Amino acid sequence: MAAPDAALNCEDFSMFQMMEAHLSRDQTIKTCIAQTSEVVGQLREARAKDGDNMALLKQLRKEQTKLKLMQSELNVEEVINDRSLKIFTERCRIHYTPPKVV
Repeated sequence: MAAPDAALNCEDFSMFQMMEAHLSRDQTIKTCIAQTSEVVGQLREARAKDGDNMALLKQLRKEQTKLKLMQSELNVEEVINDRSLKIFTERCRIHYTPPKVV
């Protein structure tokens, strides 16, 4: 009787919790990257007009650093996704096999 419950729990967790969470985080990070890239672009244009403005240069460096951190966060997210899937497969392989994603 435990096997049907385990299969249902694994399926529910796989399809509706883990994958949706991964997609949500991925989209959020990409949105932040797009917004920060836009700010960096605007600051670069402003720097081209006023290259001597130290406050502007400082802000540009700060935004560029933030952009690099967000881009590295995408790599971290990929590692988390891979490890989560591996653990899920190890725990639920007896009860449930997720559909192959192409």
